[in-house]
Amino acid sequence: MTSSHAAGTPALASATDGTHRVSVLLYSDDITTRDAVRAAAGRRPARDVEIVSWHECATPEAVVEALDAGGYDVVVLDGEATPAGGLGLCRQLKNEIFRCPPVLVLTGRPQDGWLAGWSLADDAVSHPLDPIAVSEAIAALARRVSVG
Repeated sequence: MTSSHAAGTPALASATDGTHRVSVLLYSDDITTRDAVRAAAGRRPARDVEIVSWHECATPEAVVEALDAGGYDVVVLDGEATPAGGLGLCRQLKNEIFRCPPVLVLTGRPQDGWLAGWSLADDAVSHPLDPIAVSEAIAALARRVSVG
C-alpha cells in the first residue's frame, strides 16, 4: 500500500427504523475461523444491528483491495492468520487508509490485548471465539459507524 487511500463511504449506516445495517469485511486464511466468526455474529448480532453482507478475504492483498474499493462498515481481522497476521495488517490499515472503518481483531489469547492496542484496533476478542463476545463487539462497532 502506498500513502493514504480513501476507504470510500460506508455501505449502509442506519435505516429509518433505527436498525444499523452494515457490511462486514472478514479476513482470515483459515476458513473454519471465518465460518466461526460468521456463525457467532449471525445475521443480527444485536436487536438493532443487521449484517446485510459479508466479504471474506484470505490474503492481506485482498483486504487492501477490498478496502480501497470501499463500502465496508466494519472489518474483522484474524490476528492468527498466516503469512500476515491481522494485528500488523490492522496497524497498516489504520495508518494508511483515510477513514478506515472500525476494526475488530481476533487475538490468540486474552493476554494479547496489548497487541490489539498496538495494532490500533477498535476492539479485540480472543480465541477460542466466544459467540457472545464476537456478536457484541461487531454490534458495538456497527453502532459507531452510524454515529460518526
